[in-house]
Amino acid sequence: MGLSAGDVATFERCIAVGGVALFPADTVYGLATEPESKEGFRRLNAMKGRVPDKPSAIMFFSVDLALAALPELGERTQDALERLLPGPLTLVLPNPARRYPLACGPAPDRIGLRVPDVPALAEARWPVLQSSANPAGGPDARRLEDVDERIRRAVDLQLDGGELPGTPSTVVDLSGYEDGGAYVVLREGALSAGELAGRL
Repeated sequence: MGLSAGDVATFERCIAVGGVALFPADTVYGLATEPESKEGFRRLNAMKGRVPDKPSAIMFFSVDLALAALPELGERTQDALERLLPGPLTLVLPNPARRYPLACGPAPDRIGLRVPDVPALAEARWPVLQSSANPAGGPDARRLEDVDERIRRAVDLQLDGGELPGTPSTVVDLSGYEDGGAYVVLREGALSAGELAGRL
């Protein structure tokens, strides 16, 4: 099932007022809220039974918007983002300006970034703070009906994107990439370590 332009507009309105939306990424279903909304962040964590100091990711729906929002990134790191994204990756990046503090947890000098390959959401203009739509430690959801019923009842909006691949994003630490090209795979997921190495 595809998303319509109306779905995207409704998604953006929900986020803009600090609501919590259940939506399809390019990997599994996720929860999203406005990155500066303390109430949205509190509710998202409560839905998942998740401790609030655990880092979340900031998700943009285009690479250009992500780069514009993080102007402190060095040239080499920006080039890596353009080669890796959009796609099923969460990139841990330096965050010297300490942007999006709610998402950063106990390490405000680093930030997790996602730019999913979801063409239907590519027109969304604003970032979201997001996490997977599952109880903390529980299985990821590849279909809307797989999402825990308690979470589905608690969200303000549900978007059905059909069946997703079901493997979570690969998490890569690029915080030291600028100086020497070093990176660390923190979790191998939807993108293999071999394919990642080929792109970098």
